[in-house]
Amino acid sequence: MQHFVNVFLNGLSLGMIIAAFALALVLIFRSTRIVNFAQGSMAMFTTYLALEVVSAGYSYWLAFAVALAAGFVLGGLIERVVMRPVEGKAELNAVIVTLGLFVAIQALAAILFGSSFKSFPSPVGLTGFQVGSFNLALTPTGLLVYGVVLVVLVGIVVLFQRTNLGLTMRAAAFDNEVSRLLGVRVSRLLTFGWALAGLVGAVAGMLIATGSLVSPGYMEPIIVLGFVAAVIGGLDSPVGAVVGGLLLGVVLSGVSGYLAPELVNLSALALLIVVLLLRPSGLFSSAVARRV
Repeated sequence: MQHFVNVFLNGLSLGMIIAAFALALVLIFRSTRIVNFAQGSMAMFTTYLALEVVSAGYSYWLAFAVALAAGFVLGGLIERVVMRPVEGKAELNAVIVTLGLFVAIQALAAILFGSSFKSFPSPVGLTGFQVGSFNLALTPTGLLVYGVVLVVLVGIVVLFQRTNLGLTMRAAAFDNEVSRLLGVRVSRLLTFGWALAGLVGAVAGMLIATGSLVSPGYMEPIIVLGFVAAVIGGLDSPVGAVVGGLLLGVVLSGVSGYLAPELVNLSALALLIVVLLLRPSGLFSSAVARRV
């Protein structure tokens, strides 16, 4: 019984971490209709900046704030300097540029911060709770991740469904030309969308690193799983990103705990294929496929 409970809790914790990154992917896609392969590298870079703050003797929470501010600025700068020249061109151009950014930012981080693994502290405990004779695979750090991801989810949902800014961002992302004719300053909204996605990505990077080890490539496994979760949930759905992340985390934990750890990646692929066969646009996507 304890093994089952801990496998399930491990799955939820892994799922929340995956969901944190998937939310950043959904946000940038919903704001700009671009799949940003550089999101993980951007999150990694801002996490390293936070680690520099912690290493200088400042608190974790100040480092967290620095990472968020850095993510916001980095996202805006990338849109203005790198992505702006390819906007309005073929969609594949922007995707290729983000792939180039993924490699370039990772290389820059290795030059500036080194390639070795470094320990990243946690502001709360890393020891699992104990209930009676049960040692649960649930830590205060895990609860911190749960709380922050839920706050980010609510913030994104409120932004896009309850505010004029969010609705205007969605409209601009769907049709730039019509939005411009209606007087919307599309370029500013795109910059803001990238900046906001950079901020959410920085949150994900911090949550994934907290209580763990970081290196320039520490986000790579989560990047793949984050994309899988976002596609399972529907690339334009924040709720879908969280549900997709939790579903993926529980399935992977179950496979690792009851079958074999070597089958984890294969099971992620199998789950993705099954979901796409049943719901090609994802479980919670608002896009509706029309049969012609």
